[in-house]
Amino acid sequence: MTDYRYSHTPGTRVSAASSDTGPWRAPAASGPLEATVTVPGSKSLTNRELVLAALADGPSTLHEPLHSDDSARMIDALRVLGVGVEPIAGQGAFGDDLQITPLAASPTSGEIDCGQAGTVMRFLAPVTGLVEGEITLTAHSTALHRPMGAMIKALRDLGVDVDDEGRWALPFTVRGHGQIRGGEVTIDASATSQFVTGLLLAAPRFDIGLRLIHEGDRLPSMPHIDMTIESLAHRGVNVERPSGTEWVVPAGPIRGKDVHVEPDLSNAAPFLAAAMVAGGRVSVSGWPVHSTQPGALLPDILSVMGARTQRRGGALHVTAGDRIAGVDLDLSAAGELTPTLVGLAALADAPTTIHGIGHIRRHETDRIAALVENLRALGGEAEELDDGIRIIPRRLHGGVWLAHHDHRIATTGALLGLAVDGVEVDDIGTTAKTMPEFPQLWARMLGDESGDAAA
Repeated sequence: MTDYRYSHTPGTRVSAASSDTGPWRAPAASGPLEATVTVPGSKSLTNRELVLAALADGPSTLHEPLHSDDSARMIDALRVLGVGVEPIAGQGAFGDDLQITPLAASPTSGEIDCGQAGTVMRFLAPVTGLVEGEITLTAHSTALHRPMGAMIKALRDLGVDVDDEGRWALPFTVRGHGQIRGGEVTIDASATSQFVTGLLLAAPRFDIGLRLIHEGDRLPSMPHIDMTIESLAHRGVNVERPSGTEWVVPAGPIRGKDVHVEPDLSNAAPFLAAAMVAGGRVSVSGWPVHSTQPGALLPDILSVMGARTQRRGGALHVTAGDRIAGVDLDLSAAGELTPTLVGLAALADAPTTIHGIGHIRRHETDRIAALVENLRALGGEAEELDDGIRIIPRRLHGGVWLAHHDHRIATTGALLGLAVDGVEVDDIGTTAKTMPEFPQLWARMLGDESGDAAA
């Protein structure tokens, strides 16, 4: 088994919950591809940097940030807390840069609607305790099930007043006093590493810092925690790590900075995988030499599955091999790549088993169940495992691919549609959660410069 574990305009709402255009017929590839794609900024980095800028000791500027539903939710939420976020002209292809003025000391109250954004609900819950006032956090009806109990418990252990009416879930109200003392906290972050990240981001502003200990049988998506630690270090906060499940954050200032946001490497996954499905080559520009994004594992993973990958000229180039190989993967470090890799596995030459992804059952939807259901609806064969999924390649046919309000499930339907005629994604608009431009970028990859290849 190959083990991949690790040692729009700001404020404008882009709906990720529904589509007004009906089903989207995924365009088939007419021949081998030869395309270069530029993808928008990383959602994970954009929302981390927005929070750090809000807590910083001076203004910050984010260059090439993501403009999507998730980032718009974060911006709206920070404005509720008294943070200034203003667009300024930039050089990026996907919208303005952002100027952030840190959290004001004046009392404030209000409601934060997290939409479907796990980063908003988990990253901002500790920040609300640093505000003097009453803040209610809620979410879209499709996201109220997402785990929050461990965060609520951690906040209470830190002395924060949280009223959840016994739900251990959203919605809940934080009655902040303008400060959090900090100290030692033990948390079970088995459900999501975002619990760890949310506490680490706010910890420098705690009176005595934070000693955070994870207890539990797993800690998914370690690259995202590494990303958080690296982002803090860039702003002058050095996090100590006595063990693999313990972090010590000193109290101190978070520096205001100019930050350039990397392209979203996970959002690049379906484009790179398209070369393997349709043949030819797809390149993604701006691929970083070093990155803590889970998508940085794609070159190795796609190579194992049969592609030829090369980083050259600041881009990652993926060229189809003579087959798509069935594989056995541990994806505990990069579970968000699962939908794309399942799409490839359905077209492979042998069965594929993916392990270490039980936590993706609690994302926008139960991703494992949704993928199995969709593949079976197109004539495929797949089964749910306790901690993963097994795919047995079968001849597929057209049909409706249900997005389940999940951007990554939707893009997998588009990927399969390259090789399977008649695949219709019921709600391609849900890709607006992290990449509103997806349908247009997909069409251009296929050679339609109008960006309107699919009806």
